[in-house]
Amino acid sequence: MDDAKHVRTAAVTRLAIGLAQGIALFLLQKADESKAWPATQPLLYAPLLVCALMVPMIPLAALSAMRRPALIAWSLIAAALATILAVHAAWTGAGPDRLGAGPLSPPLFIAVPALLFIAHHLVQPAEAVRKPVAPYSDYFDLVGTNAVRLFLSLAFTGAFWLLLFLAAALFKLIGIEAIQKLIGETAFAFPATGLMFAAAVHMAVQLTEARAGLVRGVRTVALVLLAWLLPLMVVIAGGFLATLPFTGLAPLWGTKAATALLLAAAAALIILLNAAYQDGSEPPHAILRWAARAASLLLIPIVVLAAYALWLRVDQYGLTPDRVFAAAYLAVAVGFTAGYTLAALRPGPWMKPLEPTNLIMALVSVLLLIALFTPIADPARLSVASQVKRLDANKVTPEKFDFQFLRFDSGRYGRDALDRLKASREAEIAKRAREALAQKEKAYTQTKRGPDFANMTVYPAGKTLPASFRDQDWTAAGSDSTCLFAGMRCSALVMDIDGDGTEEVLLASGSVFDIFKSGDRGWRRMAQANGICPGVDIGAALKAGTVSLAEPRPRQDLIVGDQRLAVVPAGDGCVAPAPPLKDALEISNPPPR
Repeated sequence: MDDAKHVRTAAVTRLAIGLAQGIALFLLQKADESKAWPATQPLLYAPLLVCALMVPMIPLAALSAMRRPALIAWSLIAAALATILAVHAAWTGAGPDRLGAGPLSPPLFIAVPALLFIAHHLVQPAEAVRKPVAPYSDYFDLVGTNAVRLFLSLAFTGAFWLLLFLAAALFKLIGIEAIQKLIGETAFAFPATGLMFAAAVHMAVQLTEARAGLVRGVRTVALVLLAWLLPLMVVIAGGFLATLPFTGLAPLWGTKAATALLLAAAAALIILLNAAYQDGSEPPHAILRWAARAASLLLIPIVVLAAYALWLRVDQYGLTPDRVFAAAYLAVAVGFTAGYTLAALRPGPWMKPLEPTNLIMALVSVLLLIALFTPIADPARLSVASQVKRLDANKVTPEKFDFQFLRFDSGRYGRDALDRLKASREAEIAKRAREALAQKEKAYTQTKRGPDFANMTVYPAGKTLPASFRDQDWTAAGSDSTCLFAGMRCSALVMDIDGDGTEEVLLASGSVFDIFKSGDRGWRRMAQANGICPGVDIGAALKAGTVSLAEPRPRQDLIVGDQRLAVVPAGDGCVAPAPPLKDALEISNPPPR
């Protein structure tokens, strides 16, 4: 009888929490929509929104599992953490014309639930055993069980809405649109969603408690299947590392995503290794045991390469928000690598040091998230300081410095830096800082920097780019070539393609040649050659010197009004030589008739 009463009380409490959450979100949404209080106060609105959206998940999940005083205390701590992060986000992002949720960056809505999820699964098991640290199996069971509950709750809520849309469509067939209008009202949508999600959580909790063995069985099967991907990932990672001495690091650096790819590989090894280990109660198959040890050791060179790649980019170009986040991920990867290497090499129970490593790195992840979304290690603050320092040290010229990053992409820290730079003794810096502050919206065309000459290979061998081509002011050049945008790496081919005795410059990007010709207004893109067939490697052809001009051949174009349209044969472009590039130039600049 007491158990039934306890279940009813828990159900009523969860439903009340869900309904209150839905009503709170509805009121906040309406305030933001109408620009009314508290949306007019970002430092108040931001924490209210974040807390209403995320903190109720804690009592919904742990209502029956934690003592009431401990649950209330932990919920208040979670709300305080969410408030701190939200207030900082609003403070850094808010401007005079930014109200409501506008100042909140999307990463905040990932960081807060991630922080609360990790922290909650450290707190609840410890509270259950009344100790600072619970047995590792308790953490493992809770994470797996709550993952199943969350999936079931979201699926139930989604099915609820699908049925409502179906009902609206059915009744609309007979001329009744009341249901469609009802579900379109936020006054119904928010409370109904909160209520149904809370009901789904309650049913999922009851189901997983009554069928705990079944849930564990399904989870074990899923993890075992996932674990058998570990040997494959070990082969992939081992093969990649074994190939590097023969290819060198240049192709890896050329991707401009080396750090992200390497950290993704490290994350895959860590996840699959944990799938093999599970709660550590029973060692897996011998193949998985050896694969887990190998994976732990492979993490070392992969993480070292990731750290080196990140260091190279920071040393060359300074910090950016993405690089600060990458540094945080790298710190976590280093911690896992150190612990897993010890687990692989230490004698005793199989991979036992993995357990404290996971718990320590979970705590480290929580602390890193707090640091990244507060002034302690805010990526925008660190990036602004790094980039301004490079400007002050003349490592980057004012012409190439990204003032728009300070104005639009780094919040209050960037705007404060511009206020300082507009008073700089360097006239050009002060001028560009004032111009940036005067901008109302980001001008994406200003990302043009000109060709990346430092990383450009010129063909044929021995040729050099004309000095006038290199020295041209490309920020003012009237061209839409992709090779002029920052970060683009292109190859150059210097040859006379129109037979006038003066060489043109062809910039190769992907399967396209942009053809530049010198004239009274400097170098301008006059034509384009594209349509390279599958299997044709422009880079290899340039290196081999097998790029040449076709013999001239007659061709008639189609004149439509005052426009000349090129007539290109269909279907034989990969068989017959392409029309001469000279014709392409004539199409771009047809002779007067």
